[in-house]
Amino acid sequence: MHIRDLIQFLAELSENNNRAWFVMNKPRYDILRAEFLELVTELIADIAKFDPAVSHCNPKKALFRINRDMRFSHDKSPYKTTFSAAVSASGLKKPSQGGGPAYYFHIDAGATLLVAGGEYMPPSDRLRAIRQHVVTDVTGFGKLLKNKKLNDAFGGFQEEGKLTRPPKGFDADAPHIEYVKLKSFIVWKEASLKKKIPDDLGKELAAGFKNAYPLVTWLRQVK
Repeated sequence: MHIRDLIQFLAELSENNNRAWFVMNKPRYDILRAEFLELVTELIADIAKFDPAVSHCNPKKALFRINRDMRFSHDKSPYKTTFSAAVSASGLKKPSQGGGPAYYFHIDAGATLLVAGGEYMPPSDRLRAIRQHVVTDVTGFGKLLKNKKLNDAFGGFQEEGKLTRPPKGFDADAPHIEYVKLKSFIVWKEASLKKKIPDDLGKELAAGFKNAYPLVTWLRQVK
């Protein structure tokens, strides 16, 4: 994949986020989209080597659309300035769809690569089930928190939106209560692609996702 061309396209799009510009540059987009699809197709095969559950994930459905959903947003820019994909065993991208844990990555207009694994802002019923599993699977969750590869690669869970008090139905002295307060159960890391682009981005992504595999596996146990 021509990553520098992708970043340049996204940077220009961020400055000209309108339909007229996009239509004029649609041939560029189509080429980049095809290359990105090829990258994701190869990535799914690489992930399946350590996580066979994703082997049937449809790469076309793993890609996010570049069109923004503007129905409930004050920002009326029609296009996203990222190329992104989520690989899951369910084949569904979004937590709101009941997709469960996923491996996610995106490249943005600022040449930032984000690599993540887990569940971001799952719906309320799913979030409650995960929180309950934290409390009941004390040993398993404790082992996850101590996983060296996970911690070395990502540095722990993201705490965006974390509650200041225990959620309703959970005691303050419940096991791992600080994690029960989380609204997402996800890890991620960012890297700049401005100066150096990996020789094989797909292999680097797969290596990062392999480090997130213990979290994905634990989340799949949640019923």
